[in-house]
Amino acid sequence: MNGGTIMKQLTDHITFRHGATINNRLVQAPMLTNSGDNEAVSQDTLDYYGARSQSAGMVIVEYTSVRKNGGPSRSWADNREQLAIYDDRFKPGMTKVAKALKKDGNKAILQLVHSGREANYAPKLGRTVEVPSQMDFPWIDYPLHELTSEEVEQVVKDFGAATKRAIDCGFDGVEIHGANHYLIQQFFSAFSNHRTDKWGGSLEKRMNFPLAVVKEVMDVVKQYAPKDFIVGYRISPEEIHQTVGYTWHESTQLIKVITDNYDLDYIHLSLPQYNAKPQDSSSTFAELFQPAIGSEAKEIIVGNVMSEADAQDALKLTDLVAMARAMLIDPAIGLKIEEGRGDEIIRKISPEQVKRSHLTPGLINLFSDPQMEPHLPGRETIYSLHQTGSLNKDVLKNGTSSSFNLDHFKK
Repeated sequence: MNGGTIMKQLTDHITFRHGATINNRLVQAPMLTNSGDNEAVSQDTLDYYGARSQSAGMVIVEYTSVRKNGGPSRSWADNREQLAIYDDRFKPGMTKVAKALKKDGNKAILQLVHSGREANYAPKLGRTVEVPSQMDFPWIDYPLHELTSEEVEQVVKDFGAATKRAIDCGFDGVEIHGANHYLIQQFFSAFSNHRTDKWGGSLEKRMNFPLAVVKEVMDVVKQYAPKDFIVGYRISPEEIHQTVGYTWHESTQLIKVITDNYDLDYIHLSLPQYNAKPQDSSSTFAELFQPAIGSEAKEIIVGNVMSEADAQDALKLTDLVAMARAMLIDPAIGLKIEEGRGDEIIRKISPEQVKRSHLTPGLINLFSDPQMEPHLPGRETIYSLHQTGSLNKDVLKNGTSSSFNLDHFKK
């Protein structure tokens, strides 16, 4: 992260280490649209992303499966699923997404993921759900398969193959999804990784899978991508299950090893609140990660940034600020901030704004559910749009449930 005494502004142009420049410091965070048709891009997908070609300087497209058994997860209805990039059949649709996003000068980034145990729709398609270690999870009612060492090696290659497809589709970069309880995080966490081979055990061995994925992606990028292709890595700073998992002390070590060995363009911290702090520090996670990130890579933080004022406040801690729900409501928020029209930002959802913002049916059904947290301001106006019974409430688990309380993280 680059320091300095000059006051940072959301409208600053930012250049990444390999030369790519974005028009402002705003990033659209990756958000599952539940719009995949047999995991492929649908017209709903294109409408949604086409409407967000001016939402931010850089848009990170939702987590996309790199392997057939790596998804899909969190489907809201049959044939409306998480998107995928594990096969060439997905390239035509993804090429259209990249073009739709880039038409007004945005940088389009594709987030790559293997969902691991979170691939909760995969069993309905007769697929195997792959995990680092075979163990019982109280919230999972489907069988899990512990990956063999050879299968782990293949998953690493799958991330590389997905990266090549993203390059072919015209994306400006990829983000490696190492956060939010998906497979990369599952390998890093002592809670879910009980392996005794080179992929688990000590902290150093639990780093091996994330590092192997980063190396594979970077190797593919250096061979096939334009010089200014952007590569980022997303991480959850902590995962604590009583005394098991990992803390920021360990995750900063992982990031330091990554940034010392690979020239990534950015590190993306997935936070519940942008200024959240760990229990054992008076500094924010954003501040604690900066020494590990170093001076060449940029830092992005996300977490309950709902307004221009929030974004400017968050910018005191970081290089770039990602927004999520605010950009669901108003897909032109970045353009309005750039043009000094902050007073025109739409801050509440409504039936009319649902149409104007081209929310997908999956997103509409999710956020019109009175139980959904975190929610969209104005949600009571769209309760009537909820299709009772069509949403599998399993999608509300693990971070988006009604028990997810942001107040705990505010300092």
